[in-house]
Formats: sequence, C-alpha cells, structure tokens
Amino acid sequence: MTGQQSPEVTGETSHDNRRQVMYWRLLARLFDHEEQAALESASLAVVEDIGLPAKLLDPQASVDSVVQRHPELAAEFDGLMVPEDDAAEEGVAGDARDRAAEVRRAALVSKVLLNVFHSPPGTVTAGQLSRWQSDAGWLERALGCRPGELRGGRAGGTGVSPTGTGGGGRTPDLSRLIPEIGLGSIEAGLVKRMRLREVLADPQLAGRLTPSMSLIEQLLRDKDNLSGVALANAKSLIRRFVDEVAEVLRTQVEKSTVGALDRSVPPKRVFRNLDLDRTIWKNLTNWSPEEERLYVDRLFYRHTARRTTPQRLIVVVDQSGSMVDSMVNCTILASIFAGLPKVDVHLIAYDTQALDLTPWVHDPFETLLRTNLGGGTDGTVAMALAQPKIAEPRNTVVVWISDFYEWQTEPLFESMAAIHRSGAKFIPVGSVTSSGRASVNPWFRERFKDQGTPVLSGHIRKLVHELKTFLT
Repeated sequence: MTGQQSPEVTGETSHDNRRQVMYWRLLARLFDHEEQAALESASLAVVEDIGLPAKLLDPQASVDSVVQRHPELAAEFDGLMVPEDDAAEEGVAGDARDRAAEVRRAALVSKVLLNVFHSPPGTVTAGQLSRWQSDAGWLERALGCRPGELRGGRAGGTGVSPTGTGGGGRTPDLSRLIPEIGLGSIEAGLVKRMRLREVLADPQLAGRLTPSMSLIEQLLRDKDNLSGVALANAKSLIRRFVDEVAEVLRTQVEKSTVGALDRSVPPKRVFRNLDLDRTIWKNLTNWSPEEERLYVDRLFYRHTARRTTPQRLIVVVDQSGSMVDSMVNCTILASIFAGLPKVDVHLIAYDTQALDLTPWVHDPFETLLRTNLGGGTDGTVAMALAQPKIAEPRNTVVVWISDFYEWQTEPLFESMAAIHRSGAKFIPVGSVTSSGRASVNPWFRERFKDQGTPVLSGHIRKLVHELKTFLT
C-alpha cells in the first residue's frame, strides 16, 4: 500500500472517486497499519467537503464519542448498511442516483467497520473492550440486526438476514461476509488478551465490562482461580448475563403454544372469553326486521383451559470447551421449563465425567458455577446418568446437545437408538446458539438421519418450538 497515490480531490472530482478514497483508506488502515499520508489527507478533504466532522477519521474515537458530539449522525448510522429495496431501484438510471449520499454513506460505513475490525494491539484494557463492544453494537444497528446478534451473545438473535446490496456504487456486500467472519471470535480474542483477573479485582474497572458470551466463557473457565472482590465481580457479571438471556428465552417460551384446548372443562363465563361471532350466529333467529334489532337469549364463551400431561424433560449438555455457548443457553432454558406446571426437568452436563445438575436446575446462575468447562468428551458417562431417569418413555423427551465428536461412538449411538426405540422422544441438537451455526460429527449426523431423528439446527428458537410441541 506504501506509495499509493490518492486521487486529487478538487471540486471537479467525481463522487465515485471520493467514495473510492474512503474505501482505499479503510483497506490501508486494516491491512497495512501504517498511516498513508496521501490517503489520510485526501479523506480529510472529502469528509470536510461533504459536511462530516474530521473526528470521524480518528481511529481512536469510538462511534459513541462521535455521536455524542454530533447527535444528528445517530439516525444515519441506524440501518446504514441495510440493503435497499431492489424494487424501488428498478428503472432508476445510474445517473439519477444520489451519488453525494453514497459518498457520505461510504465515510460512515468506513468508520464503523474500521473501529470493529481494527483491534488494538497488545494487552486489552477494560475500557478498550467496552469501546469495542459499543462499536460492534453500532455495526449491528447499521446492518439492521438485534443487539448481540452478530456476536452470538444473546439468545434472542434471529440470525443475520440482510442480503447483498447489489451492484453500482452502493455499500459493498458486507452483510453476507460479516456473519461468516464472526464478531464473536473477535470479541473472544480481545477478552483473552485482557488481564482479566486484574480488571476483576478493581471494582471500577470491572464495572466498565459489558457481559458477553466470550466474557462469560472466560469467567467460567477461570472462576476457581478467583477469590474475594474478583470472584464477587465475576459472579455479578455472570448473573447480569444470565438474567438478560433468561428474559429473552422466557418470552420465546411464553409465545409458544401451550397445549390443546380441554373442552371437558366448561369455559369461564367472563367478558374476555365471550365468543361474539358465535353468539351472533346462534341468535340470528331472534332478529327483528321491524325493529332492526337482534335479541340475544344465550351467550357463548370460548374454551381457554388447556390439556396438560405430566412430562419429564432430560437435558444432556456437552460442557467441553467448544460447547460453552450451548451450556449457558441450555442451562437457562432448562430452568425456564422447570418453572412450567407439570414438567419435571433434569439437567446433566458432561465432558469425560458427568455431573447431575438437577438439584440446581431452577437457578441457572448456581448451575453454571458448578460447571467445569473444557476437557475431552465421553458421552457414555452422561448416558449412565440419563437412562435410569427414563421411567415412562412415552412421557419423556431427551435432548442431547453436543457436536458428537466422541471417542466411543458405537456404544453411545446404540444407547441413544435404544432410547428412541423405547418410545421416548430423542432430540439430538448440534448446538444451541443465537446464530444457529453448528458443527456436528458427520458419522453421527448420518446415523441420526437414518434413525428418523435428524440433528436439530442449532438455533435456539427451533429447540424451544420442538420442546413446547412435545411437552404441551
């Protein structure tokens, strides 16, 4: 990139060249790290000419700080990279496009991308991590995503749905690329470079941390080495994250269907249950044409009671290092189902050893503190705990969450097949994340498919739907 000659920026410079200046500067900053004087001066001339603040080019300035000084820019960042409606663009000639707006968009896009993908070198401070998380939040807003959606840090994420922006001079097709890169991996790298124990020991620094899946993973891995103030701050961060995810999951569970109507139970005769359409239909014989009035001699009400059957839910979670996201989400999800009437929930976590976490299933915070992330994987030890819990197969569902990279493959699969043959519902799940991406051992995937119990996609919303369908 050294020696790159920037286009001369004059009043006659085309909008296309101005836009290219901004993107060339972005690439130079990301891949060369050394400031390119010509590109910097050209970019400064561009932003000043289009009425944007020079602070936008400061790589040390967060998007928050820019927006605080120039609040009118907040609305421009929202949905900045959301693809425009292709139908609205049909028939619009290239010369009719607002090229000046495209230059402005390029400058704002460059800012948010540079702040997110150009991470600070060396040891990361709590302030730097907090700033990066804030900038990542602005990127999610620019792409029209929910908070935490691109980082896989919230259960409520729906996966990234924006498509490409098409050709022409519009924003590059980054909405497809960014989810593949994974902001979660960038965040995890920043967390690993922190002196986390020192930060946790300082309440002021710890208070600047924003809970995320990457941070929670590190806290759970290091919890046995913490004590005093550091341990208290770690527990506080875990509790905050658990509460946030639980709120999202609880909403998803409550929105799901809750069983078939029980018509053997008379409907409550209250106004909110009044079936107005049926009442009118059944009383049409009482219509008086002369008076143009309908006389109602009988009211009809909707049935609201639902039929429920006591069910047992057994959740088995691989707690090896690659499954931390699933461990956190499933622990919280199990606690929510445990709060439903007539649902008996059991929770087992395993790596090379298995741990029955059922006594703490109602408190996901205490459950997570008892996990031991990492190690190898031996599902047979978990199966030894799970099988005796299947007392009534027809009323039992076993959810097994793992990537299924096991070293005793044949014995484990045979025991899983036996559960399926017994009449219990067996649901293999590749992982339970907000992004839905899952890596599963192909050997197990094929055999589950042949058995008629294909591996469920890792998106947590699908698991919630499957469980509610069976349990109610």
